[in-house]
Amino acid sequence: MANSYHQIYIQTVFVVKYRDGIIGRSWKAELLRVIANLIEEKGCKSIIVNGVEDHVHCFFHLIPSVALSDVMQSTKAKSSKWINEEGILKHRFEWQPGFGAFSYSQSSVEKVFRYIRNQENHHLRQSFHDEYIGMLQKFAVEYDERYIFQELL
Repeated sequence: MANSYHQIYIQTVFVVKYRDGIIGRSWKAELLRVIANLIEEKGCKSIIVNGVEDHVHCFFHLIPSVALSDVMQSTKAKSSKWINEEGILKHRFEWQPGFGAFSYSQSSVEKVFRYIRNQENHHLRQSFHDEYIGMLQKFAVEYDERYIFQELL
């Protein structure tokens, strides 16, 4: 669009189904590259994608012509398809339904980048549950905890 200017920074967080910690060290880096490429495939600009064995954080520039839900639906569907088609796991891989999304200002970009880059060290001190609830509270997102986590059955 002519004369349309934007800078929309978004962090998303999504989780392996049942929060099962199955993202392995041997294939995690490739998965994160796949996810970053899928975000860019939708016309957005990936800044950093990182995570640990049970969840992933994505930080990217969202373009106004694309719905955030479309970016995430496509990214999650195609990345799980990639894992399954590569035969990485002996069982079917799925992401948990839904995602968290949080917006940031330009002044926060470096801090968010460092936070996402440092996920493994961060989770030595804080559980994903506490991290996610903390993010929801920090951004004043109303939630019902019964519906945001699917635990192992």
